[in-house]
Amino acid sequence: MEQVLGAVANACKVFELWMAWRPDAAGWNSYIKFELRYGEIERVRAIFERFVAEHPQSHTFILYAKFEMKRGEVERARRVYERAADLLADDEHAEVLFVAFAEFEESLVTEGIEDAIVGKRRFQYEDEVRKNPLNYDSWFDYIRLEESVGNKDRIREVYERAIANIPPAEEKRYWQRYIYLWINYALYEELDAKDMERTKEVYSECLKLIPHKKLTFSKMWLMAAQFEIRQKNLKAARRILGNAIGMAPKGKIFKKYIEIELYLEKSLGETDRARSIYELAIAQSALDTPEVLWKEYLQFEIDKNEFHRTCELYERLLDRTKDLKIEQVRRCRAVFERAFEYFRTSAPELKEERAMLLEEWLNKEVSFGHVGDVTLVQKKAPRKVKRKRPVPSEDGSTTAYEEYMDYIFPDEVALAPNLKILEAAYKWKKQKTDDTDDD
Repeated sequence: MEQVLGAVANACKVFELWMAWRPDAAGWNSYIKFELRYGEIERVRAIFERFVAEHPQSHTFILYAKFEMKRGEVERARRVYERAADLLADDEHAEVLFVAFAEFEESLVTEGIEDAIVGKRRFQYEDEVRKNPLNYDSWFDYIRLEESVGNKDRIREVYERAIANIPPAEEKRYWQRYIYLWINYALYEELDAKDMERTKEVYSECLKLIPHKKLTFSKMWLMAAQFEIRQKNLKAARRILGNAIGMAPKGKIFKKYIEIELYLEKSLGETDRARSIYELAIAQSALDTPEVLWKEYLQFEIDKNEFHRTCELYERLLDRTKDLKIEQVRRCRAVFERAFEYFRTSAPELKEERAMLLEEWLNKEVSFGHVGDVTLVQKKAPRKVKRKRPVPSEDGSTTAYEEYMDYIFPDEVALAPNLKILEAAYKWKKQKTDDTDDD
């Protein structure tokens, strides 16, 4: 309505309010189309930045890159693709992104490149990789040049030379860029060369090369398995994911394995096998989101009308959650105990602070519910005693007294007789002073 009335500024405010509610991709696309209608290119670019930050997915980055290409901003588009490739490296749906990136690079190379120009660039890249064989960006540039020419033998030769330069240390930061060489190589063999046997070999060699005990890339396992699925070779995909679980048990790998098993379960009735994969998955302690697998496992049993199994599974989940909470309570209690012991032994004069600590501790135990131990704190609680202390005057004599609140802790009860003696001595001294004044 705001647009119909020509109130563009008001329409922008409405869109901004809408974006604050974090809408889906359709909402962001509507905002972008609105700004494009009025030629606000820089505003569109800023909205795209917020869009991909809110929805960091392959299709959102591809939309952003295509927007830049339509305006002839080739370098901006390339940077968008490169950011997406780095951010979504381990995303199981990133293959669409890599394909779009490859098509983008191919579209930039005009047909009929003169041999002299190609030769000059080839000489340049040869010089760069000779000086620094671990400069993977130079290898990527070299590969893109050969792919633009289209000679399969030369393309494969450069790929093979590039992947022969294994990172010097078994650390992910060194391997991250190197693995992209293998990813591009596999995609080239499958999508461009259409050589499925070589594609399988590329995935196999890469997985053998990765030092899985030190680091791993779930992306490579998933891409290898998905390739076998596209070849309708579910047995091979099963084997790859089974090896992945043995070497690198990650949530994404379990999820894909379960998808395959559920498909086979539906087509072949292999319920027990699918169930065994779920059991293996929820037994892993290092999963990022174990609750997702528990939820899927419960839904699996519900769909099978296995209500007895579902109840047992719920009981196991509750026990697991309870154990986790008990451990959290134990650690929290240990912190309070250390703090209390510090005040008792190292800072006994800070009685009020120790009492405040016990008050916070008691509130925390109450919040723990049935696993809390309120009596543990109550046994340590002090008794408040109102006392008087002298207020010294300027000449050092005592002319007045002030009241203050003292705290007597249970562990100080043993000192009570001594305290009474001190109090009696204090009263005697005070009486003596009064008698002297009367004289």
